[in-house]
Amino acid sequence: MVDVTRSFDVAAPPERVLDYLKNFANAEEWDPGTVSCEPLVEGPVEVGSRWRNVSKIAGIETELTYELTRLEPGRVVFVGRNDTATSTDDIGVTAANGSGTTITYHATIEFSGAAKLAAPLTKIVFEKVGADTEKSLVQVFGAPA
Repeated sequence: MVDVTRSFDVAAPPERVLDYLKNFANAEEWDPGTVSCEPLVEGPVEVGSRWRNVSKIAGIETELTYELTRLEPGRVVFVGRNDTATSTDDIGVTAANGSGTTITYHATIEFSGAAKLAAPLTKIVFEKVGADTEKSLVQVFGAPA
């Protein structure tokens, strides 16, 4: 299993951050590995909403189906699955000291089958992806003053 956590501040208010992040289609703008992310059903974004996500990380392209499994004030959780992995993005959103928002991004990737053998090597790759995700989200929401 790979486990990556980042906590950082952005300038936008928590309500705006959560409203944006709950729509996983926006991952095209903030997730450096996402090539495309399309909703599987049109309609309001709510628990149970699903997206087809194509990612390319370290030159390897993969497709996962992500589902919004938890949406509550201050927290959104997505679980993506395919035959070789389950990826969970658990994102906390709280008011920062002063103004803006603190985002706590926690990603876990559980590999299955033969892919488990690669898990130790992928930790380094996903640590970089975590750092790049932080940079992207700060660009989207602005750096705190």
